[in-house]
Amino acid sequence: MRQMKNSGIEWVGDIPDNWVIHPLYCFFDERVNKNILENEQNLLSLSYGKIKRKDINSSEGLLPNNYNSYNIVDRGDIVIRPTDLQNDKRSLRTGLVEERGIITSAYIALKPKKSTFSKFFHHVLHIYDVEKVFYNMGNGVRQGLNYDEFSKLLMIVPPIEEQKSIAGVLDKKCSEIDGLIADIKTQVQTLEQYKRSVITEAVTKGLNPSVEMKDSGIEWIGNVPAEWTINKIDSVYSLRNEKVSDKDYMPLSVTMKGIVPQLESAAKTNDGDNRKLVRKGDFAINSRSDRRGSCGISELDGSVSLINLVLKPRGEMNNRYYNWLFHTEKFADEFYKWGHGIVDDLWTTRWIDMRKISVPMPPLSEQKEIADYLDNKCAQIEELISAKQSQIETLESYKKSLIYEYVTGKKEVA
Repeated sequence: MRQMKNSGIEWVGDIPDNWVIHPLYCFFDERVNKNILENEQNLLSLSYGKIKRKDINSSEGLLPNNYNSYNIVDRGDIVIRPTDLQNDKRSLRTGLVEERGIITSAYIALKPKKSTFSKFFHHVLHIYDVEKVFYNMGNGVRQGLNYDEFSKLLMIVPPIEEQKSIAGVLDKKCSEIDGLIADIKTQVQTLEQYKRSVITEAVTKGLNPSVEMKDSGIEWIGNVPAEWTINKIDSVYSLRNEKVSDKDYMPLSVTMKGIVPQLESAAKTNDGDNRKLVRKGDFAINSRSDRRGSCGISELDGSVSLINLVLKPRGEMNNRYYNWLFHTEKFADEFYKWGHGIVDDLWTTRWIDMRKISVPMPPLSEQKEIADYLDNKCAQIEELISAKQSQIETLESYKKSLIYEYVTGKKEVA
């Protein structure tokens, strides 16, 4: 067993006796090479800890007027996203550049010095990243860092040949783990798509595949069982539009997972006295298109923000059936087709329009049968998805510990 010594870095602990600790500037300079003439067109982005190509001709997302302020980076550079440290503690902030290209100058680009083996330092910085070391640099938690501040970060450094051996092992093992994770994520996506199709099929076609069908006359619904009727939403729900204060009624959030006690992340206003009453059993749906799919049945009395429509069930109907119906993509498309506005975050569907949307009306007993079936079936699918996500978390945790063990010298390359 090799001799160890105290690194002086609390979260690192002991390191091999022949390893050293030096600041990052001993190994990297800042890469400042602006694309002034816009000759370089290979647009790169940092996504989930990897540097990926991005279509420079794409019209999606926020786009600059030109790319002459972007930084030209080369293979072997390491990119750090040093912004928004206070608000985002989940994103991966480091990536190794595999090809020449341009990337936003809001990021720090590290240019390796002649004797620096970038792949090893990429793994070191990755573990610093997941251990959230960057967030405590400078004077407490910082909104952002510049190169001068970042360059003082202490690095754990083995001899160069050991750097190469460690990087080689980690590249191989992490690639295998990433492949397993990608496969499981694909399985999760397949299960989620299957769940969506099960819901849509059940709420618009029923549970009996041999039943006689008829044309509903409504494009988004299509054919329905012959015994079903089609009516407007206002025959199923009426609008509850009573203003209340969050001092009297618990503030609730309308989310894609239903109605829950107000989230810490929810946008809050100083106008807590100007909210809408929700009673237990009411259905609430966010009227704005940028909150697509946020709706559900309330299990509590409370209050929601004014951007939500609060609906009271009318007469004999099964609220759970319509909850499943309103969570389908087809209904979401129809709901926002009736909206008005200029841009997504101002596009709103009001009750005066929503009430005119046609919906299927199975017999009451069949509504309950469909709701019961979906409650059970979707719970089974969710259980499978949860198991898959647990596998992903286990693999990600194993990958993190593997990198930590190797780059701190706790584990030796055979």
